[in-house]
Amino acid sequence: MIRSELVALVAKDQPGLSPREVEQIVSCIFDAISTQLARGGRVELRGFGTFTTRARDGRVGRNPRTGESVEVHAKRVPYFKPGKEMRQRLNV
Repeated sequence: MIRSELVALVAKDQPGLSPREVEQIVSCIFDAISTQLARGGRVELRGFGTFTTRARDGRVGRNPRTGESVEVHAKRVPYFKPGKEMRQRLNV
């Protein structure tokens, strides 16, 4: 499912909201999640899962085109851990 499909689905389920309002709501939710993760926090949605970040150490990588060694700096990457209800629904 892509973002526009999500917006269309929510707009269909909530006929009192215009598609533009639903788009703004979806954008606000995604922005709030991104902002919290950028601060180093976590976002927990009960029954769905938890978004956090994990640290990756720097390393020496390889350019696949040239085979040349390239330094890859340390960074934080997003991580999602599904909740118990989500896992149960996936493994019916």
